[in-house]
Amino acid sequence: MYNKFLQLVIFCTLVSCSPTRSIVYLSDLKGAEYSEEVKNRTDPKIQPDDVLSITVSSLNPESNLLFNSGVLQTLGSTSSTPLTSRASEGYLVDQKGAINFPVLGRVQLAGLSKEQAINKLTDEIKKSVKNPIVNIRFLNFRVTVIGEVNKPSTFTIPSERLNIIEALGLAGDLTAYGRRENILIIREQDGIRNTSRVNLASKDILNSPSFYLQQNDIVYVEPVKTRALQSSVGLSYLSTASIVVSILSIILLALR
Repeated sequence: MYNKFLQLVIFCTLVSCSPTRSIVYLSDLKGAEYSEEVKNRTDPKIQPDDVLSITVSSLNPESNLLFNSGVLQTLGSTSSTPLTSRASEGYLVDQKGAINFPVLGRVQLAGLSKEQAINKLTDEIKKSVKNPIVNIRFLNFRVTVIGEVNKPSTFTIPSERLNIIEALGLAGDLTAYGRRENILIIREQDGIRNTSRVNLASKDILNSPSFYLQQNDIVYVEPVKTRALQSSVGLSYLSTASIVVSILSIILLALR
């Protein structure tokens, strides 16, 4: 009886410090169906330090060789003859927002979407080649998810489009201690670092400008207050609980 009482005291002491909270995503989304026009979907903009894969295809093999820095690729053909690794390594966007492209020299691309960059390069290459086809891909489109998630890491995204729910899925979802109502997103754009916060418990996140992530975004999931207290005063908390139990033990012994 005495041991059971002590166990009950310890249990009540620990539980009393852990308030009940909702961990449901989009909890205010009522009804079985939800339909709304997507207005916040934006294409990522090219930024300094991006690495771009750029290939040029045309009916002229010599032009392909020239513009692809040694990778021979003819339109309608799946074969290629790599002569250098430069194209596969990609083109680094420098701090002034430009790349060094064969024949064209320095081309300013920072601030453009991928489609805009394709159009710009196509217009320039058309001056030398008839009907060129330009393809651009981000080679280092990545986001970092840290904090109260099961698998914090930096993820490279081949699709070049990622929303915050997908990013958290890659990180193994939030732990039970993750603060779903106040997730921090850190973003650098045009030389300026901005922060924003989103609430996963509200359907408003679906229309937030931060719902779709940009390359190099950092997503930080804060711990709830209970977790923070456990991390900072874990040992002292246990010591306090043991003192309370000891005092209660003395009182019980005195009452015998």
